[in-house]
Amino acid sequence: MRMDRLKIALPLLATTMVLAGCYDYAERPRGAEAHSRVPLARVTGPDETCIPLTRFNQTEVRDGRTIDFLSSSNRGWRNVLPDSCPGLASERAFSFATSLTQLCSTDIIHVLYHAGSGLQPGAACGLGRFTPIELGR
Repeated sequence: MRMDRLKIALPLLATTMVLAGCYDYAERPRGAEAHSRVPLARVTGPDETCIPLTRFNQTEVRDGRTIDFLSSSNRGWRNVLPDSCPGLASERAFSFATSLTQLCSTDIIHVLYHAGSGLQPGAACGLGRFTPIELGR
């Protein structure tokens, strides 16, 4: 590379690295799921093992590994499952059961399939840790 090109490339690279470091986004899935339509989110705190059931009123299945547990605002928690959950991306529905007042990373969700006039439980998948987020507006 010629020196004049190097003089232009280095400041450009440094600017890109600085801009990338300005935002802290929740983890996005890797591999086949990496090209999904998971919206970017700003991380607002450290990961949590459990979240109170009363703190979210909506869930959004983003892909086969990512679920956002949201409050009425654009805030909530992003859960990236340790492994892809069969059927979650296509059905976009799941159930969970807990005897506690919170949902934890040790809990299991079940994908729900539409069967006739009802819902049928499918694959069982473990949750990951909950990352506090704020979605972009």
